[in-house]
Amino acid sequence: MKTLAYYNGKLGEADEITVPFNDRSHWFGDGVYDAGPSRNYKMFAIDEHIERFFNSAALMDIVIPKSKDEIRDLLEELVKKMDTGDNFVYIECTRGGFGMRGHVYDKVPGNLWVMMMPQKVCEGLSPIKLITVEDTRFYHCNCKTLNLLPSVLAAEEAKRKGCDETILYRPGGRVTECAHSNCHIIKDGKLFTAPTDELILPGIARAHMIRMAKKLGYGVSETPYNLKDVFEAEEVLVSSSSNPCLHACELDGKPVGGKNPEMLEDLRKHLVEELYEATE
Repeated sequence: MKTLAYYNGKLGEADEITVPFNDRSHWFGDGVYDAGPSRNYKMFAIDEHIERFFNSAALMDIVIPKSKDEIRDLLEELVKKMDTGDNFVYIECTRGGFGMRGHVYDKVPGNLWVMMMPQKVCEGLSPIKLITVEDTRFYHCNCKTLNLLPSVLAAEEAKRKGCDETILYRPGGRVTECAHSNCHIIKDGKLFTAPTDELILPGIARAHMIRMAKKLGYGVSETPYNLKDVFEAEEVLVSSSSNPCLHACELDGKPVGGKNPEMLEDLRKHLVEELYEATE
C-alpha cells in the first residue's frame, strides 16, 4: 500500500476510508493521538509511544478499545502492508459514541484510527531556521490531543517567513516547546530542556536526548528557560521522533548557535545511531 488508513477495523488507502459524520472528532476535536517513525518496517520506541498514547487517553477520560499489546500487534501488522518500510505512523483514538452533538459523553470504548505514509527519518545534518510566537494553547499540553489549531497557525507562520519551525513562549518569555517538536538549548556545555509540566508534551525524542546526554557525560537541567537564554545559547536544538536532533542557525532573522559544534555533533550522531540500530 502507498498509504494506509484504518478506522475501527476498516482498512484501505488514506483517500478511501471514510469516518462517520458524528464521530466526536468532528464536533469537538475530542480525541488523542501519538505518532512516530518506522524504519525497515520497525517502529522506533514503539512501547514508549504506546505508553504515552494510553496516558493521554487516561488524562482525557477516553477509553482505548484495545490493550497495549493489541495496539502493538496491530501497528506491527499494519506497517508490513506498506510498500516501503520507512514511514510516518500515526495512531488516534476519538471518544466513543455516535450520538448527535452534545458536550457530555458516555464512557464507552473509543474509535481507533491508524494512518501511515512514506517518510524517512531526518539525520539533522543541515541547520534549520526558527521564529518565535507567543504560546496561546490551553493547559493540557502534556496530552497529545487533537486540539492543534494554535500549533497549525504557528507552523504556517514559520512557513510564510521561510523558516522551518516555531519556538513557542508564554507571557514573560518562558520557552515551552515548538509547534510540533520539543526545544532545547546547550549552555556552558550542558543540555537545558523545559520541565515536563502541563505546558509541554513529554516528548519521546526529548527523553532519548536527555538519556543520551547523560550517557555521554554531559550535564542535564530540566528547568524553565526564556527567550534571552535561547538567543545567547551555544546551540539551539529541536527534537521529535522523526527528527531526533535538529539544530538552528537562525531565530527571528538573527543568528543563533554555532558555538559548541562538538557537543552538538556528539549528541546528533549518537541519537541517529541509536534509532538506526533499533530499527535494523
